[in-house]
Parts: sequence; structure tokens; C-alpha cells
Amino acid sequence: MSHGGARVRRRLRHGAGLATLVWLLAAGEAVAQSPSPPNGLQVFLMTFGPGRQVWERFGHNAIWIHDPVEGSDEAYNYGLFDFHQENFVLRFVRGQMWYWMAGFPAQQYVGQYERDNRSVWVQELELADTAKSALQTFLRWNAEPDHRFYHYDYYRDNCSTRVRDALDRVLGGAIHAQTNGVPTGTSYRFHTQRLTSNDALVSTGLLLALGEGVDRPISAWEEMFLPLKMREHVRKVTVIGAHGTRRPLVRSERTLFASTETAPPEAPPSWLHWYLAIGLAIGTGAWAFARRAGTVAAARVGFLAIAAGWMVLAGVAGLVLAGLWGLTDHAMAYRNENLLQMNPLALLLIPGIFGAPRRSKLGRTAVPVAAAVLGLSVLGLLLKVLPGFDQANGPIIALALPAHLGVVFALRRLAQGPPVLTSPSRASA
Repeated sequence: MSHGGARVRRRLRHGAGLATLVWLLAAGEAVAQSPSPPNGLQVFLMTFGPGRQVWERFGHNAIWIHDPVEGSDEAYNYGLFDFHQENFVLRFVRGQMWYWMAGFPAQQYVGQYERDNRSVWVQELELADTAKSALQTFLRWNAEPDHRFYHYDYYRDNCSTRVRDALDRVLGGAIHAQTNGVPTGTSYRFHTQRLTSNDALVSTGLLLALGEGVDRPISAWEEMFLPLKMREHVRKVTVIGAHGTRRPLVRSERTLFASTETAPPEAPPSWLHWYLAIGLAIGTGAWAFARRAGTVAAARVGFLAIAAGWMVLAGVAGLVLAGLWGLTDHAMAYRNENLLQMNPLALLLIPGIFGAPRRSKLGRTAVPVAAAVLGLSVLGLLLKVLPGFDQANGPIIALALPAHLGVVFALRRLAQGPPVLTSPSRASA
């Protein structure tokens, strides 16, 4: 939904070449087809399709104002950030990202997206002359150094919602009034998982990190956090025309460039069986190696690698989830039921796992600790029958529960078997 500020500025120094020529011809034709308003201004909603980078998967948009009197075409973009800005990583971790907006020459801006093979659409908007002037004034004010920065929120205050709000502002709240109560049958998580399904690790990380807040149903107004959904919803909005009759907000629309990339799926893929298979493989592997860990060195190494590796992963993930909830402004990571599946308590198991094959004192304490970790996972499953525990984390439960169960059985098997022999026994003469 955004673009690095330094990257944008660097690319805008390049000539647009054939892409700009194609854009100018298409845009000029679109302008010519519509009668010019008295003040000469024309307003377009620009929408850009998904890219390959994770921050590009959600698409992007901007407001283009064509001003023939001044001879300007400015595309106002709210999605600017810079990896090299001061304390970027710390602000990202804390959920305190600062984004900014700026205007760019529209021709070169479109050329950038064509070079990236990202689709470009424009919709001319039906606005009163006073609304167009007010929008231009507001955007220019907003682009000033003292006003351009804002505290970014991935879902509730991003580059697309800022575009939505700027248009709604000059329309007297017409977009909000006509979309706020319209159900979509989707949620923030629904769109997050489908748009990141091209990268299983990123998709899993977001599934794990996001709490129950992203699972509530969202309205059409809220769904416009996605630029492509905003492009769809504004088609249904109507405004009062010059003669007092209602007219569509979108006067005309045109595709300036069609990407050859595969479009994201309309719904998130169902990977539940894969998570379950991985969880079963971890649990079964730990138990199978534990059966021979007392006598076979390779089995002992296999058990330690699987059991300790899994608990390190679960424990560290739990620390991250707890930190996101308690120490950051990432509100959508709060009240995360996945803490019952990936819990910091798992880290206490690591010494016991290494001591289990030798039946050391630490090894004997591992079984009850592992049982506690398993119990929390089972509790997370059982709570699903109660109201208020409806976070969509079935895949995480399918992964964690059989893995925890397998480690418990493995540790019990080692606790009941003979200790590992550290050296071969010698027969007396």
C-alpha cells in the first residue's frame, strides 16, 4: 500500500520514455472526452495494482488533479516512507511508523508503475467546481512540510484511507454516508491472507501475529483500506449534480496499463491441511526419535533437533506476540489467542529437553513443563466454544497442538527408558 520515498524520488529522475507517451495519449483522450468545467480542474482517482514486494501486495492509489490553467498535473501520494529515515526499524517495531504525502508529476508517476509491471487505472470523479478547488487547496496544504507527516496504521489510517478521507471531506461526507453501513462479508484478516498468499512464510507470520481485531466483519467504508476495493466501492457512490439530480461519483474510467502478472486470489487459500501435516510431522518425529535416543546417537541428535528446535520457535514466537501486545502500538496484534499456542513458557523446556535422554534432574522436570505447554494449547482449542474467542487461528492450532503433544509423549518415553550410555561397557576378565 506504500512506496519508499527515496525509491520514488530516485525513479522520478528517469525519463518515462514510451510509457509516458502512451499515458499522455490515453489521458489526453480521456480529458478530451469530458467537457472541461468552468474552473478547468479535473479530478481523477488513480489506482495501481499489486506489486511483488510485500508492501506492494495491497496495491496503491493517489489523487490526480489536472489543472489546465496552471498547466499542471499533480498526483498526490500518501504512501511515502524511507527505509533510511531516523529510527526506522525502531518505529516499525513499535508500530509508530511515520509516513508522508507529496505531489508528483502524474505522467512520470504512471510511468514508474508501468516499468514495475503494475496495472494502472484512472477514474474521473464528478465533483462540483467548489469541491475541486477545495480539494486542490487541501492537498497543497497537506503536502507542506509542516502538514505532510502522519502516524501510519496498516488498516485504519493508511495511504488509501487518506485518499478516501480527502475525497469524502470535500463531498460533505457522502462516501462515508453511503458505505459505512454496507457489509462486505470480509475482514481485515481475509484480505491480508489472500494478498500475501504468494509468500507462505509472510502469510504465516501475519496469521500468527495478528489478533482478534482483524477478524471482525468490516464495512465497505473500512474495506477501502485497500485501493482496489476503493476503486470498486466509489462506483456505487452518487452525488448531487449541477441540476440537483443524483449522478454517479465516477464520471468515466480507463485502464492506462494492464499488468501481465497473475492477479491475487479473490479469497485466501485453505492451507489448514499443510499446517496440520507439519505439526504432525514435528510431533511424530520427536516421539519416534525419542524411542531410540537412549541407545542410538543419531536418534538422540534427531530428538534434540526437533524437540528443542520446536520449543525455541514456540517460545520466541510467544515472546514476540507478548511484546506486540504489551509493548507496542500495533493495536491489531492485541488480544492474540495464539499466545496459548506459542507461549514463552516453552523456553523453560530447553534445558530439560537436553537433559531428558540422560534422565537428569532437569530432564525429569521437563515432562510437567511440557504438559503445561500442551495444556495451554488444548485450552486455546476448547475456548473456541465460548463467545468472544472467535479469532481465526485454526491453522496455528493445527500446527502447534500435535507438535506439543508429540514432545510430551517423547519426553515421557525418555523418562521411562534407560539413561543414555556415555561410553561402552567393559566386561571383566
